[in-house]
This record gives sequence, C-alpha cells and structure tokens, in this order.
Amino acid sequence: MLTYYRSIGGKLHVIQDYTDGCWINVTAPTPEELARVSRETGLDLDYLQYPLDPDERSRFEREDGQLLIILQTSYRLADNSDIPYDTVPLGILHTDHCVVTVCAQENPVIRDLVSGMVRSISTAKKNRLTLQVFLRNAQRFLIDLRHINKQVDRTEDKLESSTRNKELLELLKLEKSLVYFMTALKANELMMERVKRDRIFEMYDEDQELLDDVLIENLQAIEMTDIASSILTSMSGTFASVISNNVNQVVKLLTTTTILVAIPTLITGVFGMNVPIPGQDHPWSFALALGIAFSASGILAFLFYRLRWF
Repeated sequence: MLTYYRSIGGKLHVIQDYTDGCWINVTAPTPEELARVSRETGLDLDYLQYPLDPDERSRFEREDGQLLIILQTSYRLADNSDIPYDTVPLGILHTDHCVVTVCAQENPVIRDLVSGMVRSISTAKKNRLTLQVFLRNAQRFLIDLRHINKQVDRTEDKLESSTRNKELLELLKLEKSLVYFMTALKANELMMERVKRDRIFEMYDEDQELLDDVLIENLQAIEMTDIASSILTSMSGTFASVISNNVNQVVKLLTTTTILVAIPTLITGVFGMNVPIPGQDHPWSFALALGIAFSASGILAFLFYRLRWF
C-alpha cells in the first residue's frame, strides 16, 4: 500500500500523487507498487526491497546520492502468537526531493507519526523527519516495555497459587520478546552512533540535540530491557519452585484426606465382616463403631494439624 503525505503547518495531509518534498509511506508493497515508487523517486529497486527482509540488520548505506537507513522497530503480535512482541525492520530512504519509508507491515512508529503524536513534522526536512522517526521508535520500545512489565506483574499474581505450567510459559514468551528487544536496541544504538560520528547527512544544532535525545532514549530502553530480562530470568526459576511446592501441597492434602477417610472405612469394614465380634448384638454396637472410627480420624487430624500438614 502506498500513501503520500505532505506537511502543511506542521501537520501531515494525505495527497494523491507524488510531488517534490513529499513523504511516501510504503506498507507491505506489491512488486507493482515498488516499481511505481522506483519510477517516481529514482530509487534503486534493491534499496526498496532491503527493508522487506525480516532478518535485515540495522545499518545505513549511501550510493549515488541515495541514502538507505534500516531501523529495527517493535510491534505487538496477535494474542495467539508464539510471542507477544517482536521486531521488524523499517527502511528510511532519502532522495534529493523526497523521503520514503518501507516496511513489510503496518508499523506502529509510522502510525504514531501519521496520527499526530509527533509535533512539527515537515516532509521537506528529510533529516529532521528521520531523526523524529528515530526518537519515536525509541519511545515505542519504552511503551512496549512498560506493557511487558504489566503483563509480568499480572502473571506473577497468578503464579502465586498456580499448579500449572501455563503461567511459566507466558513468562518464557515475554522473556523471548525481551531478547529480541535487546538485540534490536543494541543494533539501533550502533547504527545511530555511526550516524552521529560519520555525519551521513547535514545536521543543524537543533538536529544534533534531537539525535542526542534519541541516543539517551535508546540507552534508557536498553537499560530497562536488561533490568526486565534479569528480573524475568530470576522469576522463572523462583516460580518454577513455587509451582512445584504448590503441587506438593495439593498432593499432601489429598494424601492426608485419603488417610482420614480410610480409617472409618477400615473400622466399619471390620464390623461388617461375617465373623463373630464381641458385643456385636448390643443395640449400641453400630454407634460405638462409628464413634471409634470418627474419634480415631479426629485424633489423627489433630496430629496432622499440629504437624502443619494442612
């Protein structure tokens, strides 16, 4: 899908066709759409296809006046997916007259920019727009990390009384997402450090300050991810022991209940045998048998209670 944007008064507006100074957002494109963008912008078709590779790493490449920047971004998967969060490459391409973003699927960073969550956007200022994408991407990682922490807290509450592996598997999925986040954030940091060091495009003082803010936000996301991953790793081992202990408690309760129920069964079974027993013809013999049975169970139950077996 192709969408053309042009900024007016710091706000984005959708336009119908290509014009100089516009921003072209390419989402899950068809070969025909890629060919169209290549014709309109003069961008090499290979440059447009690189960001569609899910295994593409964060990097930048410049050739013949064309600049390609690939950034790793976070996104939330469907509820029935193997993991709740993953990363996907986002390509940012510069030409002399426009900027193009390419992603294999709808990207939350682009969605935030289009919805107005980033102020003072100018499609004519390609470098500033690129840095704003960098900053919003780092902020998206922080937002998703907060959501992961909330999911961990909810799962922790369930695990305190759980005897199943379901909650542990949820923690494992979150831990895998954190590994993907850490890998992506470190790759983004290396790429942006190179952008700052090599000055791949002209930056004014305000742009330099914005890039510094991006690096700070990205570093904060790395630290938060590292902390969350360490906590999650230790929690997984701890709650594996908690689940095992909960299972042991259930087994202990069932065992003691079985013992207490077995005593009356044994005693009444003896009195029910076809063997003469002293006093069996007494009118109170049945009540006496029940009294002995339940008294024995009561004494044993008190003993179990004192031993803290339940």
